Amino acid sequence: QVQLVESGGGLVQPGGSLRLSCAASGISFSYYTMGWYRQAPGKERELVASIIRGGTANYRDSVKDRFTISKDNAKNTVYLQMDNLMPEDTAVYYCDAKFGNIYHYWGKGTLVTVSS
Repeated sequence: QVQLVESGGGLVQPGGSLRLSCAASGISFSYYTMGWYRQAPGKERELVASIIRGGTANYRDSVKDRFTISKDNAKNTVYLQMDNLMPEDTAVYYCDAKFGNIYHYWGKGTLVTVSS
């Protein structure tokens, strides 16, 4: 059974930092493209960052230079380091795992609230 379990969300003040983690089980983690999405209230889910098998990362423009995605294949875990957080970063953050067009799995999400 495939499980993606996110953790690390919470309430943080503007300018603060959080580190999200997503622990995967039931998949050959190192072969998957891992990603972080977010969905703010009333908005569509959007891709925040992704990291492919070889380690190359991609980011949406609004988080470049503030967020860093990384993964630890030994721990089957992907991380999202979020610095200089802004109120517009408030959303539920979801982890996903993709293997080509064959398999696509989602976590249940973790809430990030940026507010003073």
